[in-house]
Amino acid sequence: MPAPQAKLGADWQSPTDIRTTITRIQSTRAAQSNLLRNLAHKLDTHRDQVSTSLRTLDAKDRPSIVTKSVNGLRGQLVRESKDQRVAHTRELVGLADRLKKAASHYRSPVQMLMRETLGSERRSRVMQQISGSGRVELASLAEYAAATADKDLAAALCSRVGELPRADRPFSATELADVMFGDLHRELSQAMIEAERRVLEALSDDTEFETGKSNSQRTLQIALLKKREQEIGAYGFDEADADDETAVE
Repeated sequence: MPAPQAKLGADWQSPTDIRTTITRIQSTRAAQSNLLRNLAHKLDTHRDQVSTSLRTLDAKDRPSIVTKSVNGLRGQLVRESKDQRVAHTRELVGLADRLKKAASHYRSPVQMLMRETLGSERRSRVMQQISGSGRVELASLAEYAAATADKDLAAALCSRVGELPRADRPFSATELADVMFGDLHRELSQAMIEAERRVLEALSDDTEFETGKSNSQRTLQIALLKKREQEIGAYGFDEADADDETAVE
């Protein structure tokens, strides 16, 4: 298997930066959604008014006239709201892209553990002390590291076990690192998926407002991302965001 290639151009964002960014994405998406909801309400109100004013016309002629009138207003609202709508979607895409570029720094709990303890003198000392340890001692130390959340010891053990043949490893480095960073890794992973999903929702809603038609492929993509978020389950999932869940089924 070829060795993984480093992504040297990947931007860095700390967990705090990621939390701040996803909060901004949520806020911007809410503002965009409110804008489109208000515009859609104007279209619905206009449709009802025109339909009522034409109630004396033949029923078969009424729909086409109503549709033409609504489409006329839609075009006007599209033009009037363009700058504001573009500003929202542009900000969302930029914020989500920022998280996407930082994703390579959060591939796994093992990566996060090793980075967190990089430069630790204690980790270096422990690595020297366990360089000749056997399976039983390594297993015991792994249990102790997990029980005490000792990151330096865990990182040293992960390095040591990585030197052993797979069949001789007394514990899984992935499982040990998950004890230390699993919850944070899942939180940040879900945030990055949520960012992607909210951008698709924003683009989908904006296109539907402009054209009056939904995009079934994009709807399915959104539903699949929601499903992934729920499967990770690192933090709460808004029930209002689960509307398209059945699309995956």
